[in-house]
Amino acid sequence: MSAVEHRYEVAGHREIWSGRIFSVVSDDVTMPGGGTATRDYVTHVGAVAVVALDDAGQVVLIRQYRHPVGRHLWELPAGLMDVRGEDLATAAARELAEEADLTAGRIDVLVDLHSSPGFSNEVVRVFLARDLADVPAEQRHDRRDEEADLQVVRLDLDEAVRMVLAGEITNASCVAGLLAAARARETGFAELRRPEAPLPR
Repeated sequence: MSAVEHRYEVAGHREIWSGRIFSVVSDDVTMPGGGTATRDYVTHVGAVAVVALDDAGQVVLIRQYRHPVGRHLWELPAGLMDVRGEDLATAAARELAEEADLTAGRIDVLVDLHSSPGFSNEVVRVFLARDLADVPAEQRHDRRDEEADLQVVRLDLDEAVRMVLAGEITNASCVAGLLAAARARETGFAELRRPEAPLPR
């Protein structure tokens, strides 16, 4: 189905604040019917997350403190795209090793999401990691700050999906990743994309 869509153009752009991970900007955007409206939003470096699924059908979840919501959340191993030149699959493998002490023999694209498009351009790519193995003890990442408090658990994928539907898991990439992993398993993993698949534009 196709429809004629208004072409929103930026008539003015201002950076309000800039940081290492995100910036806050303000755009004057052309509106249907004429005129412009101001839209403030966050530009973000982007992120990756990993559903690590083992041979027993269990997924790896971490429990991490998130200051903006003031509590611990169940999440996937995940991290920012803040290493210059690093591709998405490599970043996902790095985060899996740093946060869950695991490597993966196979990584595929599971799902992409705009985490909160009402105020941010952040895109999160969620990978499915399989053929898991432990990182040797002497090579494990030294976790600091909030990461020093990480709890790492393995749960049956069906139990994790139950937790999503019960409202016990609310992190957006974790919700999307777990539901997508359950669907992928149902279809024999036939719909997965290759790790180098382009991000949505």
